[in-house]
Amino acid sequence: QVQLVESGGGLVQTGGSPRLSCTASGRTFSSYAMGWFRQAPGKEREFVAALSWSGGTTWHASSVKGRFTISRNNVRNTVYLQMNSLKPGDTAVYYCAARESTIVEVTEPRSYAYWGQGTQVTVSS
Repeated sequence: QVQLVESGGGLVQTGGSPRLSCTASGRTFSSYAMGWFRQAPGKEREFVAALSWSGGTTWHASSVKGRFTISRNNVRNTVYLQMNSLKPGDTAVYYCAARESTIVEVTEPRSYAYWGQGTQVTVSS
């Protein structure tokens, strides 16, 4: 079992640069690949970013590429999502998730076995 807790959300102005954190407890964090997803009201959960167990390989959705950056610190059992140049369309609940490193499909929610409770990010115009 892996327990995930997100933090860092809130109300942000357009153009803001908050950083989300997701801290893990339970089984060895460094053995899991991680991802961030988001879900806006009335929409399906969508992929935002993911990275390998080492952090050496990353993926970012086209909608956030160049603005968001995923990273991890395996000593602190934490994965981060640095968000820059936020837009109102980025408003959503943001979830971090963990998947087995052997699973290669990184953009599908079904690939992830463990999820945090989510943190709300609201971007005001």
